[in-house]
Amino acid sequence: MASFAKPQHLLLAATVAVVLLLVAAADASQRPVHLRLYMHDIIGGPGQTAIHLIRNVGPPHTSLKGAYFGDTVAIDDLVTEGPAADSRAVGRALGTYMLSSQREQVLVVAVTVVLADGPYNGSTFAVAGRVKIFDDTTELAVVSGTGGLRRAAGHLLWRTAEVVSEVYMVLELVVRMSVPATASTAAPVDG
Repeated sequence: MASFAKPQHLLLAATVAVVLLLVAAADASQRPVHLRLYMHDIIGGPGQTAIHLIRNVGPPHTSLKGAYFGDTVAIDDLVTEGPAADSRAVGRALGTYMLSSQREQVLVVAVTVVLADGPYNGSTFAVAGRVKIFDDTTELAVVSGTGGLRRAAGHLLWRTAEVVSEVYMVLELVVRMSVPATASTAAPVDG
């Protein structure tokens, strides 16, 4: 019995070694990207960047006065490097968020961040997930990217940085993603 167990142990050790080498190679083939951005969401008044596409169509929400299940907003929000409105603009956040629960205070978010300045100029990354409206911080998935962020994967922490007014909110976006190490930081050139 002992002679039979010895080859099994060798096979197990060899398998573990191969798996560890593959994991190390996979980690080495990824390049981390860390960004801290600020999204300026203005749902009314001068400089409006968000509009209601669907409003008051579904049943009244059970815990959000004046809101209805299915209310949907389209955004074209300014993205800056700092929280102030006059901070350097680095891109736009384009997408939608929808009140997606009849009982919970929850939005489903689908946003593409288009970077227009800095090392990832012309690149994008897409974010999707569920936001509990009154949580301090929410984690969303980075599900893809283009240009220098092609095949991005990771997460984004979404936090209210400042409530400027009842129609203007600044969100802090802390992005932790990885891209293939071979990905260029430059966006592709037309041609």
